[in-house]
Amino acid sequence: MRPIQIAPSLLSADFARLGEEIKAIEPYANMIHIDVMDGHFVPNLTFGAPVIEKLRLWTTLPFDVHLMISPVDPFLEDFANAGANILTVHPEASVHVYRTLQVIKELGCKAGVALNPGTPLGRIEPLLPVVDLILVMTVNPGFGGQAFLESQLPRIEQVRRLIEGSGREILLEVDGGISSITAPLAINAGADVLVAGNAIFNNGGPAHYEESIQALRGKNG
Repeated sequence: MRPIQIAPSLLSADFARLGEEIKAIEPYANMIHIDVMDGHFVPNLTFGAPVIEKLRLWTTLPFDVHLMISPVDPFLEDFANAGANILTVHPEASVHVYRTLQVIKELGCKAGVALNPGTPLGRIEPLLPVVDLILVMTVNPGFGGQAFLESQLPRIEQVRRLIEGSGREILLEVDGGISSITAPLAINAGADVLVAGNAIFNNGGPAHYEESIQALRGKNG
């Protein structure tokens, strides 16, 4: 039984006290998930590199930065320099995504690629030799608090088989509608990392962060 990593999503945290939120969650989380949205690639605006640079001072946990921006290539260096440890991009946001992933690794970060619900699985198969993380979206990207799309469970299973067939150590991350109810579904389908926002930050406050995270891990913690 593989250990499950939890990446709390700052999209659901209190924006007025993000540093304090990170410190409160730090003892129980494996990494911090930061959604970067540009209002163009997805219909929302969130964090920029200067915010991430300041948040980097609050923790040594890895920053798992999901770049929902287009074009993405001009900003890779900014986010790497701001303190990102993992940079995940969408194939649709880069003309030459293989090269984009190579650049991310050259910048000293782990390289991730994201699959929207409508992205063909074939888009990531050629990327297996260079990718370190595959993110399967179980909602349409752009907003927190959406319902988990169970239609994506077969997609998670397919990605797990691709990873196992590659012979490489690639993390399978799932993001969207993750709760104590849907987490076991994602885990059973093959997830290594669960991204969760509302299920952690809006579930009784900091006093319940440990309990909320353990509920997501279940027996796989």
